[in-house]
Amino acid sequence: MTRPLHGQTYVWLHVFSCAARHLSFTRCAEELHITPGAVSQQIRQLEERLGFRLFHRRARGVELSAEGQRLAAVVGEAYGSIDAELQRLDAGMISGTLRLRSIPSFLGKWLTPRLPRFQQRFPDIQLRMVAEDSSIALHEGDFDLAIDLNDGSYPGLLSTALLDEQIFPVCAPSLLRGRPPLHGPADLAHFPLLHDITAWRGSYEYAEWEFYLNAIGYHGADVRRGHTFNRNHLTIEAAIAGMGVAIARRTLLNDELERGTLIVPFGLAVPNHKRYVLLYAPGALNHPGVRAVHDWLVEEAGIFRSLHPLGEEQL
Repeated sequence: MTRPLHGQTYVWLHVFSCAARHLSFTRCAEELHITPGAVSQQIRQLEERLGFRLFHRRARGVELSAEGQRLAAVVGEAYGSIDAELQRLDAGMISGTLRLRSIPSFLGKWLTPRLPRFQQRFPDIQLRMVAEDSSIALHEGDFDLAIDLNDGSYPGLLSTALLDEQIFPVCAPSLLRGRPPLHGPADLAHFPLLHDITAWRGSYEYAEWEFYLNAIGYHGADVRRGHTFNRNHLTIEAAIAGMGVAIARRTLLNDELERGTLIVPFGLAVPNHKRYVLLYAPGALNHPGVRAVHDWLVEEAGIFRSLHPLGEEQL
């Protein structure tokens, strides 16, 4: 006759499931924040309760017994089903359509690649996304959340900081073939420049290059030349095509640097004194859907910062 399980048995099963996944009492102890001795004791008590061994203790660690393998499969499947159902219940409580406005470069290069994770987590939230430049005024009521590259204050709106930004020069490897070296700012005289005229709103078209060179302490270059574009992604595409040297934003360019389609020929990454901000009307975060998207964006930004820490550095 099988004895009914009591509360402590479920604790033992939780520890067993962890140890079975790791095949290590030490790694299980690290995950559960207890000592390896405590793990061993919990497993021993479960074995005594069940009447058979779950692990064979070896000189180099532990391995599951035949009975342990069968129990691990059942317990692992059960915990997986529980976790999945909890996620569905959590996400299923939030539904509806949310209007999200973003500057085009950030929407295309940073946010869109992360949307599959959002969809998996909140399957019942529909995002209505609109790409608008910062030059288009933000009006409360036109959106639930908006992402902008901060140039100042936003009257009547609240904001949450997402990501600081840095800038640095980039070019295609092909641009350097058959030309003089490009080891420093003085060498820019031999290369065409590319300008994003929206980078410094309300300023002259070569302001970003001038800002960057001043930031690294170089004041002798003539940057009033080269090709201009009214979209950041067009400037970067022109750089990839080998048309010239562009100023890049670090938040939007990690993939191209990792693949080697663009390189950093010289210089430090320097702060451009702007940051991406998340904007919303007072009281908007009281809506569960708006709060969910807001918190998800903040969480994703935190992950990005941990993987790509900012600071003046040689790239």
